[in-house]
Amino acid sequence: MPASQKIEEILNFIKQCSPGQDEFYQASHEVLYSLLPLLNEDSRYFDYNILERIVVPERSIIFRVNWVDDTGKIQTNFGYRVQFNSAIGPYKGGLRFHPSVNLGIIKFLGFEQIFKNALTGLQIGGAKGGSNFDPKGKSDNEIMRFCQAFMSELNKYIGKNKDVPAGDIGVGAREIGYLFGQYKKLTGEFDGVLTGKGLNWGGSRVRPQATGYGSVYFAENFLSVYNKDLKGKICTVSGSGNVAIYTMEKLYEFGALPVTCSDSKGTIYHEKGIDMASLKAVKEINHESLESYASLHRDCVYTPVSHYPENGHAVWHIPCDIAFPSATQNELTLIDAMKLMENGCILINEGANMPTTAEALEFIRKSDILFSPGKAANAGGVATSQLEMSQNASMEQWSFEEVDIKLRQIMRNIFHTAYDTSVEFDCEGDLVTGANIAGFRKVADSMIDQGSV
Repeated sequence: MPASQKIEEILNFIKQCSPGQDEFYQASHEVLYSLLPLLNEDSRYFDYNILERIVVPERSIIFRVNWVDDTGKIQTNFGYRVQFNSAIGPYKGGLRFHPSVNLGIIKFLGFEQIFKNALTGLQIGGAKGGSNFDPKGKSDNEIMRFCQAFMSELNKYIGKNKDVPAGDIGVGAREIGYLFGQYKKLTGEFDGVLTGKGLNWGGSRVRPQATGYGSVYFAENFLSVYNKDLKGKICTVSGSGNVAIYTMEKLYEFGALPVTCSDSKGTIYHEKGIDMASLKAVKEINHESLESYASLHRDCVYTPVSHYPENGHAVWHIPCDIAFPSATQNELTLIDAMKLMENGCILINEGANMPTTAEALEFIRKSDILFSPGKAANAGGVATSQLEMSQNASMEQWSFEEVDIKLRQIMRNIFHTAYDTSVEFDCEGDLVTGANIAGFRKVADSMIDQGSV
């Protein structure tokens, strides 16, 4: 049976077994079809039914989370942990607290995490988790009670050599602290079962900055192959969380000029460059919308979501040299991709998980725009989480410079792994193919070695 026909059978199987899980189907479709050059050369992956096995999680856990709000009323949310693949190490992947979270979202994120983690070269498997709980508008006490209730169930399934969650959207240092405190109380153990911890109790330096810094390091390596660099480049960035903020911070260090960021309410465009001190005050200290930034800087343009282009995002319609989608899935549409090309964008560097729609990705891959897929370009966060695990295991804490040097080298290695694999399969510079094949091959070969488990 031709490899493409076998892939179509597996995708139909996913549709039947996982109805309504569009993001998971999208991620599976992209990965499986990009593997065709490998599958046409090596029949072992069919002989051992690797494709059928790798799209099914080893374990999907769904649980109820009851917590008490400030009025004394009991509230209920869903909790999830999808432990997707442990062939190369203990499960590793973040927790997302956001009202959009459902099983399909967690499965897509966990599936992507398999290959992202494999690309780091570190011994970590793929997982993801979270809840449809929304921290926005909740008091600290409500968030604490929710985190304690969530961990009261999750603790049964995690451990430092089993599954090590981290943060994601809606789960920052505050939430990790509450989750870790409850884990310690329930188990009586102080170990590295969570990453993203505070520096005083087992955390790693650079962890808050890691995904953003890593994204820029990846772009630096990609551009260098084509004798280009970041200096003087106009950059548009979406999002305004850790990834976006520290992407912009590192872009300034490389001499680039970030001019945009966004949140759920709108987008700011500051032609002379985003003021990092103001942005951090608005987002990290006051936890306000970007409207507050706009009120501080009258020379910036604020565009509310209601004024976005039809089927598009205002960020990507601002002329730029490099685009850094760093917010959430499917935020960059076909309309946006066409506008980026029209405006002369040379590189789209994904800082989020699957921020580009399938239609936009197809268009980009046929264009002259360079494209860095998220599973490679945004792997800096999980890589630094593993460095935190290493520090916990040795009861040490490394300096900022030590961790940053290791992060930069890991991102360099990830780039060259993806790029060299693209060359190996005669599609030089197609990092979607290169990253997916490289990540898949490491995990699939390990699955073959370990038998039918």
